[in-house]
Amino acid sequence: MSANASSTRARQLLASAPVIPVITIDRAADAVPLARALVKGGLRVIEVTLRTDAAMEAASAIIAGVPDAVVGLGTVLTADDLARAQKIGAAFAISPGWSDGLLKAASAGDFAFVPGIQTASDLIACVTAGFDVVKFFPAVPGGGLAALNALSGPFPSVTYCPTGGIGEANAAEWLAHPKVCSVGGSWIAPASAIATGDWAGIEARARAASRLR
Repeated sequence: MSANASSTRARQLLASAPVIPVITIDRAADAVPLARALVKGGLRVIEVTLRTDAAMEAASAIIAGVPDAVVGLGTVLTADDLARAQKIGAAFAISPGWSDGLLKAASAGDFAFVPGIQTASDLIACVTAGFDVVKFFPAVPGGGLAALNALSGPFPSVTYCPTGGIGEANAAEWLAHPKVCSVGGSWIAPASAIATGDWAGIEARARAASRLR
């Protein structure tokens, strides 16, 4: 089945962002200076995970205050989460997995959505629903590049955004894979750096990551 409008839009967006910072924000006040540091370092596409009470406020603040940032919501688990992402003006949404409800809701429009997969059965569900850009999660614990190579054979149309266990030391190796359009990771903006307001350090890591491809 050909890709639907949602997946096509996701492919276009991820193709422009080889490295996506995956950020978890505990204090909404940190959101704008953090995003400015990432954008200044060359990483415009940012995933704000829905793992804290401050996440929605933080994502909204970045959308309003850092117009050069392309903000998406991560850890999207339900169709309601997907609707919230669209309501605040996010550019995309990413899930660590998939459900019939999520795929159906995303297929209804052209809002960029990237479902998560781990197995061939996951891929069958996503591909038959029209999603040919997926998040491979958790990438390293889930078998690493060997697992991705094995999945690529029977699913030649699929491209991947691996996340989970990817950092500065191995990101380039993943990006060299022909089926990988981008990688996601938290190493660029670790919790410790956010907590101490180390925006210069985050900017430096972002600049280094932006040169990986």
